[in-house]
Amino acid sequence: MALVFIRTTIIFLTLLVVMRLMGKSQIGEMQPFEFVITLLIAELACIPMADSSVPLLYGIVAVISIFILHQIVWLADLWFRPVKDVICGKPSVVINRGGIDVYQLKKNNLNVSDLIESMRGAGYFNLDDVYYGLYEANGSFSALAKEEPVSSLLPLTLVDLGKADKKNLSACGLDGDGLNAFLKERGARLKDVVVLTVNSEGRAYFQKKGCNYEILKLGVTGKW
Repeated sequence: MALVFIRTTIIFLTLLVVMRLMGKSQIGEMQPFEFVITLLIAELACIPMADSSVPLLYGIVAVISIFILHQIVWLADLWFRPVKDVICGKPSVVINRGGIDVYQLKKNNLNVSDLIESMRGAGYFNLDDVYYGLYEANGSFSALAKEEPVSSLLPLTLVDLGKADKKNLSACGLDGDGLNAFLKERGARLKDVVVLTVNSEGRAYFQKKGCNYEILKLGVTGKW
């Protein structure tokens, strides 16, 4: 037991030193390669701690090797922009002044609901509360906000990339026929709709594929 405690203490101190040398990004928002390195370090550290037949030096050397690789990648990231783009990726502008950029959204394996959830986490509850919204290379969401929120009411998502949300439609007092009638008036089919949201006052955010968003009026009866 004492041997396991001593080995664990040595590995812990080694990891503590290495993580501090890697910088604050290792304990904050990480780039993809930093996340991979952190996972590797955790796995390599567990082996000599759990298995006393593995020489302790092997674990320490492995962790230090990962640190050296981290520094090499970090320097390449710092000095050569193409390497940075390949390793870390680029920010993706998913909302612009025309509305949602479907290509950038799908490129990041996201749908409109994921985007709205990220916006709520950043304090924005309407898609047009911001001029621009983007996902940084580390996955965090950033936005250039408008001076004032466009509405203080919570909108519900009725259509997300061509798929209707029946539960939210019901909450708004709408059915499939009512939704189709609304879309028909605007010369749109369900599969062509990027997003449709509405609040309890009937303020609707509507965007078709290939078009800028529109703010419309939609008759709703539900209250939420």
